[in-house]
Amino acid sequence: MFVLDLTYTAPLDAVDALLPDHVAWLDEQYGKGFFLASGRKDPRDGGVILAVAEDRARIEEIVAGDPLAVAGVCAYRITEFLATKTAPELAHHRQAIG
Repeated sequence: MFVLDLTYTAPLDAVDALLPDHVAWLDEQYGKGFFLASGRKDPRDGGVILAVAEDRARIEEIVAGDPLAVAGVCAYRITEFLATKTAPELAHHRQAIG
């Protein structure tokens, strides 16, 4: 599982101009089963996405397609972790250690 931490690198008006495209991209990733949750940070200086994929390389490929990243108005920090405990709704995403 991955935590995708977005930080805006441009003024909010530049980010806002791309939000419809970003939301369409988010919807596409949810539809493909890669994203589990997402939202803005508070204060609004970026966002967070909880994602799943077979490996980090796939996540990096997905992130590279975000219109915000393509336009250079955000930077991503990707953190991989083993989800050894989850809410019941996410049980199929649990990972065993070792």
